[in-house]
Amino acid sequence: MRSLLIASACALAFAHAGSARAEVYPSRPITMVVPLPAGFTFDVTARLLAEHMRGSLGQPIIVENVTGASGSIGVGRVARATPDGYTLIFGGLNTHVLNSAALALPYDVLTDFEPIALIATTPLLVVTNKSVAATDLKQLIAWLKANPGKGSQGTGGPGSLTHLAGVYFQQKTGTRFASIPYRGGGAAINDLLAGNLDLLIDLVPNSVPQLRAGTIKAYAVLAKTRLAATPDIPTVDEAGVPGLYVSAWQAVWAPKGTPAAVIDKLNGAMVAAMADPALRARLADLGEDIFPPEQQTPAALAAWQKAEIDKWWPILKAANVAAQ
Repeated sequence: MRSLLIASACALAFAHAGSARAEVYPSRPITMVVPLPAGFTFDVTARLLAEHMRGSLGQPIIVENVTGASGSIGVGRVARATPDGYTLIFGGLNTHVLNSAALALPYDVLTDFEPIALIATTPLLVVTNKSVAATDLKQLIAWLKANPGKGSQGTGGPGSLTHLAGVYFQQKTGTRFASIPYRGGGAAINDLLAGNLDLLIDLVPNSVPQLRAGTIKAYAVLAKTRLAATPDIPTVDEAGVPGLYVSAWQAVWAPKGTPAAVIDKLNGAMVAAMADPALRARLADLGEDIFPPEQQTPAALAAWQKAEIDKWWPILKAANVAAQ
């Protein structure tokens, strides 16, 4: 009888031990969905983050590009995933703010995800072709006002961030110019170089190579602070249009219902990664700024996303556009 009791106790102890081991997170690779094509700065940032998180978590982060429908296919997949911390979405302004005002989505960007952390932000630049005579932003605005409807801006198409940045710029400055859609940033840059476009309000990584080559002109960074990658370009505040801030930011979410302990562990790994000097230097080279520590919490991401929705939804709806 005693032997039977001992055997039962041992079996129970082993069962508890096995259960405890099964609950350790993470115990297998994690998938981070990137809803945009591979190779772009957005994708590169996700891969750099995933690589640096591996050391803290002890498991690899597998980046999977799931594209289509302005990123909503990849985001929707994560919204439907099991909330166990093994499927994450690397998204941002387009996927978790703009799409929800421009598309009929099968998920809610605010209620169907658990925020984990803000990662980095890439502000936009106002640039023109070399033939534009204006030497600073005030002169550029004066020229656009004196020639209403004659200037032209290249964009990524209706509903894109660059299009909305142009709409916002016109609202803030009282100017009016044409918006010319392009399928890719490369085509727009080529037309700017050829003099077929007057200006772009473009992401820093797209414009920096041409700026360094001296083939285009820059007027302002649409951010509160100057960028390490372009330290000579003034902010919009310095250039005379305070508050005209537009940036493409990135963040990470998990499906709704992911346990708080898992969110905390993932956030800790991301915060540790963002403190790594090697990661910070690499992102700076790409024209990206990592958010300060106080903005790297889940609560800060939730507040940031809500503020961006409050800012951009009225602008997008007033422009009467749909994302492409």
